[in-house]
Amino acid sequence: MEPEKPPPRHAEGCLTVAVRLPVRMVVLVLVVPVRMVWDVLAVGGRFLRDTVLRPAGRALLWVAWAVLVWPWVTLWRHALVPLGRGLARLGRVLVVVPGRWLYRRALTPLGHGIAWLYARVLTPLGHALTWLLTGIGHALAAAGAGARAVGAWLARYLAVLPAVWLYRHVLTPLGHGIGRLAGALLWLGRALLTGIGTGLGRLVRVLLVLPALALWRWVLTPVGRVLAVVGREIGAALGHAWRVAGHLSLAVGRFLGTLFRWIFVEPVRWVYRTVLTPVGHVVRDLVLRPAAEAARSAGRAARQALATARETVRQARAETRRLLFGTDPEPQPVSRREPKAAGTRTLGSSTTALTKD
Repeated sequence: MEPEKPPPRHAEGCLTVAVRLPVRMVVLVLVVPVRMVWDVLAVGGRFLRDTVLRPAGRALLWVAWAVLVWPWVTLWRHALVPLGRGLARLGRVLVVVPGRWLYRRALTPLGHGIAWLYARVLTPLGHALTWLLTGIGHALAAAGAGARAVGAWLARYLAVLPAVWLYRHVLTPLGHGIGRLAGALLWLGRALLTGIGTGLGRLVRVLLVLPALALWRWVLTPVGRVLAVVGREIGAALGHAWRVAGHLSLAVGRFLGTLFRWIFVEPVRWVYRTVLTPVGHVVRDLVLRPAAEAARSAGRAARQALATARETVRQARAETRRLLFGTDPEPQPVSRREPKAAGTRTLGSSTTALTKD
């Protein structure tokens, strides 16, 4: 089998070759400076990134972490997380566990019961009531529509049109006549009432007012004045009697107070001064003071006896220790090798080693 040959290339014309070379030369002249500038900028950017920006960014990142993130992370780890865990445990113990128990043991059986009641009782009952009420509603709607039409026709021809005709041709003329008759009767009644009122007023004046006025002027006023004088005098007499009774009660009270003082207070005071006070002094001097002195002497004797007993016990303990362990050795005097006062060296003495005989 022979190998496949590549497809033949199309031959390019001389115009294409003639245009390609100058265009490439111009583009090369224009692009080379731009690329050189780009490479310089890229190299400078990489150098600036590696030597300045990256260390500065790391330093800024470390500072930002130390200033902004690390305190919050520390607060989160060492304060909020333990607090949250404690609150979560507390919420679990106080809320979740009781809520779960309540949900499992109370709400779930109650919900199942309600669901069973709803599915087995309320839903069929609701469907039946819906069907029944729907049928009744449709029947009432149909009957109501026919009844409304018949009622409207009957009301129009049996009530409205006769009522309009009756109002226009009967009630309106009758109302006008009744109004005129009522006006005439009202005028007549007003005239009659005015005459009757005037007559009754005069009759009341003659029969009641004038006698009452005469009774007030000629009887009640003099009697009232007399009664006022009598009442004023009675009031004055009561005031005077009240004041006299006050003086008398004051005198009686003073007398009873004096009598109580001489019968009870003065004898008690005399007994207290002449009997109880000397007896109290005698009891204080002959009984209480000797008893207090004897109690103090007994206390001193008891304290002395306790001190003697403690000293005796201390001596007996010291004697027992001496008999068992012996006596402590007496301290020996230590020579300090200091010159005596008579043998001290002075400026005028000749007791040195060079001048000694």
